[in-house]
Amino acid sequence: MGSKPAIMTMKTNPLVERRNFLKGLLAAGAIAPGSFPFIARGAESSANGKVNLACIGIGNRGAEIIRAFRSTRLANIVALCDVDMGAKQTQPILNEFPDVPRFQDFRVMFDKMGKEIDAVCVGTPDFSHFPICMLAMSLGKHVYVEKPMAHSFKQVDLMMAAEKKYNVACQMGNQGHSEANYFQFKAWTEAGVISEVTRITAFMNGQRRWHGKTFTDFLPAEPVPDTMDWDLWTATAREHPFNHGYHNGEWRSWYDYGNGALGDWGAHIIDTAHRFLKLGMPTVVDPVHTAGHSRFVFPQESTLVFKFPARDGMPACELTWLDGQKNLPELPENFGEGVVDPNIPPPSTGNLQTKVNPPGKVIYGGNLTFKGGSHGSTLTILDSEMARDMVSVVPDWPESPSNHFKNFLLACKGEEKCRSSFDIAGPLCQAMELGIIAQQVNARLEFDPVTRRITNHKVADALLDGPPPREGWEQYYKM
Repeated sequence: MGSKPAIMTMKTNPLVERRNFLKGLLAAGAIAPGSFPFIARGAESSANGKVNLACIGIGNRGAEIIRAFRSTRLANIVALCDVDMGAKQTQPILNEFPDVPRFQDFRVMFDKMGKEIDAVCVGTPDFSHFPICMLAMSLGKHVYVEKPMAHSFKQVDLMMAAEKKYNVACQMGNQGHSEANYFQFKAWTEAGVISEVTRITAFMNGQRRWHGKTFTDFLPAEPVPDTMDWDLWTATAREHPFNHGYHNGEWRSWYDYGNGALGDWGAHIIDTAHRFLKLGMPTVVDPVHTAGHSRFVFPQESTLVFKFPARDGMPACELTWLDGQKNLPELPENFGEGVVDPNIPPPSTGNLQTKVNPPGKVIYGGNLTFKGGSHGSTLTILDSEMARDMVSVVPDWPESPSNHFKNFLLACKGEEKCRSSFDIAGPLCQAMELGIIAQQVNARLEFDPVTRRITNHKVADALLDGPPPREGWEQYYKM
């Protein structure tokens, strides 16, 4: 085993080098991806028919993603990248892949190793998904990114457009889209078992990082750790001085960095309903209850009512989202115990299991009521006379041909299609983003699906676009 590879960074006059590097990429963006001499045009060029995968974000959840890709036996891990390279949370993966080249800056990684990379997996914080994915797609790389796709409505729009423009395979990491719930929901919807849905209740009552905390301002500046590039960590987000209270998952608490309980868990709870009931965009989002509203962090608890109009022969549907440890949903009397999916990753902080119910949902159809959980857990029809009459006609559903990670790699190879591609995951993320904006401004929002603007609240409408790009990061919005 050789010596550990050096960490490749961009420390010399970084602003000038970054600008020059990105200007060159932007200019090249006018050329079709296949014209780049250093871009591998598909996984068929990889050794042993495997996909050459670069991993960006290698600590905490990022480490779990890398191990999941390795277990498919379809990926060559060819590069490791993390803005806090060498910190405690990155050590396990560095030890597991001691000879793989490592980088602190994803832009340097692409510059140095572009021709050796077919695809990337992005396990970084929510707010940094956008620039990494946009650069990767513009270079013809396939992209796997954790949920939610991005940090603003506009960023998701741009990512959906880039997926189509550059004709790359893209997958958002709501893993339930490759498990039993996905295939069951699809089969039951197509067979008319799930039909005439007018109401959905979805809930996540577990402990969150910001619960029990109050903030009257942003956090004070602290010394930046020697292992970290804080400017690079901030990426396209609003700039704040380093504080450990923003790092290692704590970013989830803050509007400037995270997407709250809804953005974190909605993609695992309401995803199949949104997909197969063709919910699209709501016309109204109403925060009918909030506790502990703050300018800085997400509320201690909230109840959001999304109103989706009638579409494709389906009736209008009202989806109620509840979060907060004491903000419990009103459930049917025969709901019983909550549904726990065994594949849910363990939380790094807080307590996933609540004394009342784990994360879940109730779907109210015309004659049937369905109980469900999160991720890949399947639905149960709650007992009723109609349910008993339908036992013999409820269809089975096929087993998944591949898990979510293998599905992505096979899509890179042209053998399958991504089940949570950006054109499918994007509208889900944007619907959730409207809910997050409603939490932030604590006001009822009216959304026009045609103009794709919030029509009754100027501040909320501006939040669709997010903050103006930071200097040196404007290019990602033009790729």
